[in-house]
Amino acid sequence: MKTVQIRDTGLSVTDICFGTSALGNMPDTYGYAVDEDRARDTLRAIFDGPANFLDTSRAYGLGESERRIGAVIREMGGLPEGFVLSTKLDRDMETGRFDAARARASLEESLEVLGLDSIPVLHLHDPEHARDLDEITRDGGAMDELFKMKEEGLAQAVGLAMGRIDVMFPLLKAYPFDTLISHNRFTLLNRAADEMFTYADAQGMAVLNAAPYASGVLAKGSAEMPMITYQKADDAALAPVRRIEEVCAAQGIATGPVALQFSMRDPRVASTVIGVSKPERVAQTLEWASVEVPDQVWDALEELPYSVEDPEANRDYKPG
Repeated sequence: MKTVQIRDTGLSVTDICFGTSALGNMPDTYGYAVDEDRARDTLRAIFDGPANFLDTSRAYGLGESERRIGAVIREMGGLPEGFVLSTKLDRDMETGRFDAARARASLEESLEVLGLDSIPVLHLHDPEHARDLDEITRDGGAMDELFKMKEEGLAQAVGLAMGRIDVMFPLLKAYPFDTLISHNRFTLLNRAADEMFTYADAQGMAVLNAAPYASGVLAKGSAEMPMITYQKADDAALAPVRRIEEVCAAQGIATGPVALQFSMRDPRVASTVIGVSKPERVAQTLEWASVEVPDQVWDALEELPYSVEDPEANRDYKPG
């Protein structure tokens, strides 16, 4: 697999990163449950595979994702050498508080449950959902605390992970992040993050593009999963998906590999974050990454329109 160095942090990551939000058992978001055994089997498949990059969050499953990951890390006797784990500082999920003290508590909770002394990649997560952005950005706030953690050696690389571009882009311009994670905003359906990716790449930040399947519809198909960015989609919303499916079908190729490689082939994207919820999806992702996509498919897709609007503007956000 291709690898990319994250600035001068000493970290090198594969161009595929596995996301683990669903492994925290989040049925309100994904519409299905993931039990302990299935989650652990999936994590073992990730750690045993060629990708060296895994992403989680303190908030996923209200701590359950990290707990399950920590259990497998302990089972293996520690994080494998060269494996890069990314997690996130999160707000208080009940009150929305996200000041420096909350950021520090979030890190301490992660270190304890993961069984680690430090975090390879640490992101500040979802500031747009905090009760007060000023708690994060003011002097001595959560953002300053994030960079203090790096200075203390508690994180090798620090970044920003969130959705709304109108909030994220100004923050990226204001702080010297090593990485960023944007989800659902650079896909075959949506290019809202395009300008931001160009800026971040020019600044030397590692761009981590998450959810290239638009929360699953481009992987499973509009007939099987008529949802876009975690919301039920009507025929009008699904029409662009069906046009993409028609282009791929005309060349005898599934939509999933094309949606994945759309992200992977972009030179600005250091790693593409793929959420998985069972071991078979790990193997499928690796297989899709190597499928040969005919040039005719890319040429035809370039002719299709796409959105640059916020794909989650009407999302009913649920943390579970």
